[in-house]
Formats: sequence, structure tokens, C-alpha cells
Amino acid sequence: MATSKRLRFGIKTAPQMTTYDDMLRVWREADEISSIEHAWLFDHFMPIGNYDPTGPCLEGWTLLSAFAALTKRLRVGLMVTGNTYRHPAVLANMAATIDVISNGRLDFGIGAGWNEQEHNAYGIPLYAAGERIRRLGEACEVYRLMMTERAPSFDGKYYQLKDAYCEPKPIQKPYPPITIGGSGEQLTLRVVARYADIWNFVGGSPDELRRKRAILDEHCAVVGRDPAAIETSVQPVVNYDDLGSTLEAARGYIEAGATHIVLNLRPPYPEGIVARIDKEIVQPLLAAYH
Repeated sequence: MATSKRLRFGIKTAPQMTTYDDMLRVWREADEISSIEHAWLFDHFMPIGNYDPTGPCLEGWTLLSAFAALTKRLRVGLMVTGNTYRHPAVLANMAATIDVISNGRLDFGIGAGWNEQEHNAYGIPLYAAGERIRRLGEACEVYRLMMTERAPSFDGKYYQLKDAYCEPKPIQKPYPPITIGGSGEQLTLRVVARYADIWNFVGGSPDELRRKRAILDEHCAVVGRDPAAIETSVQPVVNYDDLGSTLEAARGYIEAGATHIVLNLRPPYPEGIVARIDKEIVQPLLAAYH
């Protein structure tokens, strides 16, 4: 079920176990390659996955602000912000500021939050899954209000606003596009159906992507949203020793309907890696699905 939508390729450099200078080198290289349209960081305070949690990890939003100022063309974002880490009104102001800094290049990535170790370490409440997802829905509503109204008020179950100014407003109208990460079928995909411009599929095979996307389309029907208005995003990890395997992984997701391909780069980053993935992955796929 390869989609008829235009493919859009990007990179991701999770800011863990690496340095500011190495990531900036990669982003600046990507900024010069027109087929690489977007670049992403993540939102964690200590390394995740198989990395030592005591290792280096730069904070995502402040780093994104620097990269927004030091690039000219790339769309920029976090894949994705943990909603539990910041009040959504504060986050909306941060997002509007980066959209201004970048002259309208922000993609606003957000998810419910999940990392138990970080929440415990920093004393941040980690609510039950259902509450986290309901908070995510309210946060998306707060974000849209803050971006579009002069002095919004909001009386939600979890968040309240009273004449909450956000000035200047973002360059992009009505607001920077919303990317929501997560694949929970009953609650998360319902929030995606209501608010997302891009849905980031979290883990799993192309067949699983097809199944989840069908469920998302059903949620869209319930809320009266055209499913075609929501792009599908995936994050295949780049195998530096075998770019062909990464190409085939990306092809499988494209055949399953993904259009927003985030090539996930792990440190250390080889010299010229963005030019290599453009030549050996992006250009062949663009030619195949033109």
C-alpha cells in the first residue's frame, strides 16, 4: 500500500553519548543537502536504551534552539517531547520562540512521556498511562490555543490558563505542525486522530504499521478527520556498515504507507555520513517512488 504522498526524508541525532560539535557537523552537512528536509533531536535528560545512564546527554529544547539558529533550511524538531516534563503553556512559548528563531521551520513533536528512571531521578510525577495520554490531549489543546489566540483561558481537568499570553506568535500559521509519537490503540491514536499532522509510529514491523494505521484511520472517522491529512513517520536506524539494509528497511515502511522517513543516526557519526545516506538511501528511494 505504498502511498501516493510525497516522501520526505530527514535525520535524527539523539543528543546522547556524543558532543555538541559532532551533532552540529552532521546538521550543517544535512542543511546543505536539499533532499534531507528535516532534522530531529530527542527529549531525555540522561542516556536511554543500552547506553550508560551516567553518560553525557544534552537537553533537547535548548540544543534545538542553537541548531535552529545555525541552520538555514532544515525543518527542526524533537522526536518527541515528553509532555510530563514541562507545563504545556511554557512549552508553547518555547516552541513559538524556536519557530521565530528558525523563521518558520519548527515541527512540534510531543508524546505522553514514559521514562520511569528520569521521572524518579528528577522528582517529576509519572502518572498512570491513561492519565498521561489524557494530559497529552489537553496539552495539544493548550498548544493550539496559545499559538492562535491573543490571551487564551482554558479550564481543563489537568491544565488551567487565565489570559495566557504567548507573544510573539509563531511564524507558521496557524501553528507549527504537530507530530505525535506513540502507538497505543485505544487512547494515543485517538489523540493522534484529533491533533496530529504527523504520526510517529513507535517500533514494530511494516505489517504492524499497517495494522496500527488502519486503527488510526478508524479513529479519524469517529472525530470527522480526513486520514489523508496525517502523515506517517518512522525512524529506521542507519547501519553504517550496510546502508543497503537500511534502504530495504525504509522501503518496507514506505510500502506500508510511511511518507516521513527519519534516518536515525547513532554516534559516533562517520565523516560525510549525510552525503552517503543521500546517495545510497534517499536518492534510490526517491527515484523508485517518484
